[in-house]
Amino acid sequence: MTTSEAPVPEELTPESESSLSTMTRDEALAALLQAEESLRAKEEDNLRIRADMENLRKRTATELAQARKFALESFAGELLAVMDSLEAAQHVKEASVESYRSGVELTARQLASVFEKFHIHALHPEGERFDPNRHQAIASLEHEDIPAQNIIAVMQKGFILHERILRPALVTVSKGKVTTTP
Repeated sequence: MTTSEAPVPEELTPESESSLSTMTRDEALAALLQAEESLRAKEEDNLRIRADMENLRKRTATELAQARKFALESFAGELLAVMDSLEAAQHVKEASVESYRSGVELTARQLASVFEKFHIHALHPEGERFDPNRHQAIASLEHEDIPAQNIIAVMQKGFILHERILRPALVTVSKGKVTTTP
């Protein structure tokens, strides 16, 4: 092959090879210019696509940062009513124990309603089998009536958000029956 000959692509058929050899210099130059123009157009498309992808990446990062920043906005808004109730109770000068009790019960119902709306549920596993993924054992006691590895008492309720543990329940676990040695 001489330096003036270009390599012929493998996908050319014998018919197309013969048509290449019969091309005039001007036809070959026109075909080359057309191929270069096509290549430039594809490079521009490629650059445009890359720029679009970079813009999409930046926009997605910004939206994700905003979502993280304001993720709790709805939850926090719902808690404001609970806070208002607690502050109102603090400003009452003279009230009976019964009125305080009913105010605390109302506030607890408000908070429970907020928790339910946002899929936060209490774990109160008394009598259930101990699960280290959902419970934290604080003590273990021998117990005649409760089988080993079952929960005897709950010292502090646990909470879950959907299926994720926010806080495990603090529990006392049974060791089983008391064994007496003769």
